[in-house]
Amino acid sequence: MEYKSLNKLFYSDRENYEKIYNERYKSDYAVHLDFTIHNSPAFFVIIPEFVAKIRDIYKTDKQIKALRDSLPEKAIDHFALRCLVDEILKTNDIEGVYSSRREINSVLSELETKSQGKRFIGLVQKYLILQKNETMSFDTCEDIRSLYNDLVYSEIEEDNPTNLPDGKIFRKDSTSVLSATQKELHRAVNPEEKIIDCMNKALAILNDNNIECIFRVSIFHYLFGYIHPFYDGNGRTSRFISSYLLSKEFESIIGYRMSYSIKENINDYYKAFKVCNDPKNRGDLTPFIIMFTDIIDDSLHKLVYALEKRLEQLIHYQKCIIRLPEGANEKYSRLYFLLIQASLFAENGISTQELMDVLNLSRSTVANRIKDLSFYDLIIKKTSGNIRCYSIDLDKIDKIMQANE
Repeated sequence: MEYKSLNKLFYSDRENYEKIYNERYKSDYAVHLDFTIHNSPAFFVIIPEFVAKIRDIYKTDKQIKALRDSLPEKAIDHFALRCLVDEILKTNDIEGVYSSRREINSVLSELETKSQGKRFIGLVQKYLILQKNETMSFDTCEDIRSLYNDLVYSEIEEDNPTNLPDGKIFRKDSTSVLSATQKELHRAVNPEEKIIDCMNKALAILNDNNIECIFRVSIFHYLFGYIHPFYDGNGRTSRFISSYLLSKEFESIIGYRMSYSIKENINDYYKAFKVCNDPKNRGDLTPFIIMFTDIIDDSLHKLVYALEKRLEQLIHYQKCIIRLPEGANEKYSRLYFLLIQASLFAENGISTQELMDVLNLSRSTVANRIKDLSFYDLIIKKTSGNIRCYSIDLDKIDKIMQANE
């Protein structure tokens, strides 16, 4: 049964509006939160569909873990970086910030050398943490400001320094969320003392282990948008927090799929904010949790599909190696397998250094073997930043296999 939002019921069932609100708020399945939305105490209801949804999310996460275990480590590493690029592009795109694949790949390829002054270095460095064992804490307002500084401060400073925080921690003046036509959609919390108080309450909810993790992440994501502690960078900051927390609860690659999935469901995403921001919704955050859990579930299922498809292709092309030029020779067959992985999973291919590390060969030996296979016009070469990368032309493998049938 569809869970109708209170702001809809206000118009469609005015006579029962107050009764339905009281039934929900006083229900045994209602969870009351120490937060106020437009003078109404915040709460959500654990509806029956949540039980099935949560079960499905954890089940799908196990599928992803099993797929990850069945794939070569290098393939997963490459796929994660590919998803990272998608994620950064999408989180920027949602905010109307232009960035290109080439730009993000350039930062990644030169991370340890020349890229310290490049745009989006903060975003890239932070999102890389999702694949590592590094932990972050979101306990205090200072933690949020520190993340903001690392994540988006330099880009905002470059694009429009007047949008940088001007308060003790957050902003000190009022701000609003505007539509494309500059219509006010939401008046953010103000002044800074209230922002700090609200953020402390939101962080307490986020860290309340008595509440299911997915619910906590969903609620905090909404509350961050409601508070809107900064003039600019709120969306990118809150999406990163959600990505980080979900990457710790589930398979880490899911952290690189959140903005991608939100962008695909952007109308539902904005609609859920609008519904819960409406005073007539009376602080009921259930509609937002429904939307957010749907996005998480959708993201996980699409990740399963993407990995299953690539695994199937990897198995297929691995069987083709024996029929490729020099494919029966082990010193070339291992190289072929890595190049096939790069074509299926990597953003730009596999670097010489990576080939050296995996094959345990010298640079000159790797270069000679690449040169040998290049004679057959199978190798694809790309430059990412200052790094040369290699993959294999899968279409040409298909043609070789068809010719041999």
